[in-house]
Parts: sequence; C-alpha cells; structure tokens
Amino acid sequence: MALKEWYLEYQIHKNRPGLLGDISSLLGMLAINIVTINGVDNMRRGMLIRSSSDDQVARFRAILETIEDISVIKVREPRLRDRLAIRHGRYIERDADDKKTFRFIRTELGLLVDFMAEQFKREGHFLVGIRGMPRVGKTESIVAASVCANKRWSFISSTLLRQTVRSQLADDEMSEDHIFIIDGIVTTMRSTEKHRTLVSDIMRLPAVKVVEHPDIFVRETEYELEDFDCIIELRNDEGEQITYEVVESGFSSFDIS
Repeated sequence: MALKEWYLEYQIHKNRPGLLGDISSLLGMLAINIVTINGVDNMRRGMLIRSSSDDQVARFRAILETIEDISVIKVREPRLRDRLAIRHGRYIERDADDKKTFRFIRTELGLLVDFMAEQFKREGHFLVGIRGMPRVGKTESIVAASVCANKRWSFISSTLLRQTVRSQLADDEMSEDHIFIIDGIVTTMRSTEKHRTLVSDIMRLPAVKVVEHPDIFVRETEYELEDFDCIIELRNDEGEQITYEVVESGFSSFDIS
C-alpha cells in the first residue's frame, strides 16, 4: 500500500517532560513516520505524519484519546492551511461567517506570501481580492508570491512605483501562466475606456487574477464579491480598520500602495 500523509493536531493540557517522546515512540511502534512537527497556536502541537496503513493511524488516534495530558483535535488528510500551520507555527485566521476570507497582519507577510503562492499555482480561472490600507505591503506580497509560485506577473493597473494604466499587453503576456495584478481603484476611477476593455478581456482568461481593493472594484463594475474565489485582508495590526473614506476622484493616500 502506498504511503499516505495525515495531519495530526492535539491540545496539550499538561506539558510534562517526555510527553512528545512518548508520542513519538508510539508512532514508531506503529510504523508511522513523522514528516514535520511544530507548535501551532497556544499549547497545541501539529504533526504531519506518513503511514501505509489507515488502520494503524486509526489505532494511534484511539490510543492518544486515552492519554489524559492531551486532547486530539484533528486527524485528517492535510489541507493547505494545515501544511502552512506546520511550516509557520500558527493557523491562518479565517472569517467566521465568510469562509473564503482570510486575515493577516503585517508581521505575518511570510505566511501570507506562502499562502498566496499556493493559490497562484492553480490552473484555470482563479480570482483573488486583497484588502488593505496604503503601504501595508499588498502589492509587494503579490509579487513575492508570484515568484514563489514560479509564475510571471503583469501589472495591469498599479501605484507601486508610479501610476500604471495598461491599455494593451504584449503577445507573451496573454498567457494562462501569468498572474495579472489589477488595482481596483485605479482601474475603475482613473483609467481610460481602452484600459477597461483590456481588464474585461483579462477577466475572461483562464488564469489567476489578483484585484487590490476589491470592494471598490465591485462597486464600480458588474462584478460581485461572490465572483471572488478568495478574499485576503492585510492589516498593520489586528485592530486596524480597512476603510475607503479617503478615496475620491483626485489624489489620495491610496495612490501609494
């Protein structure tokens, strides 16, 4: 039987000496290999394990549930959020009401880049929206994630260095392997008809598109938030409010990403 990976997470009630050693020894006796191990969140530990027997994993879980010092939280085939939690030592925060909205703060840019890079590896149409105040690191994170995903990127509209408003692309840019980056404010409020036509063409491409300021984008176009496959919110700190009160037809702080 082929080896299969599982994600195990447990809550520690009493972090006694030797607890991890006991669990590791139990895994060894059941011929289950530890691939990666890390602490995730407060007093929780996550493991990526590998086994050729589902029955052995089920037996391992049953034994763990008899240990009073811990409580088993998850035993499942690993998801993207599980793998990132193992890698970075914490879970990505997800909106309780809207499961496709994920929240990050500026100190978690490494985690954000890893998360977006995994999303950017998808094939076909995939629409990402990213919210955040000026100079929080939205555009830089998108570019870094594109590099990590080994994909080229094209700014369709942006204010990263100076205001960019494209009205056409080179032939090699109209590729499904590109990441297309669109500034929702620039595209909808400070662009030409040719630019908006180009954006419409790009939105129909079976490729990954990233829209900064998606709320302004949907307010000024025929698109809706439901059209987005993933929404990312990036803040300087957890208490920061993302607001567009300063956005108007003239210059504002949103002219500098």
